[in-house]
Amino acid sequence: MNTELNISGMTCGHCQTAVTKALQSVPGVQNVQVDLKTGKATVEGQADIPALLAAVTEEGYGAQVRQ
Repeated sequence: MNTELNISGMTCGHCQTAVTKALQSVPGVQNVQVDLKTGKATVEGQADIPALLAAVTEEGYGAQVRQ
């Protein structure tokens, strides 16, 4: 299953890495792709969506499910 998220607040490569690591830490995540330019994250796996959003928020960035 793929989940797409809009990530706000990323301004550099460090931000991109922080968001990637935060998402990878969520149980059930198999793969993560974070695009700094578009502010989009694609998460593969069976992770709990509220847990994904919380992981990003705890790093200081905004996150919402991409419509």
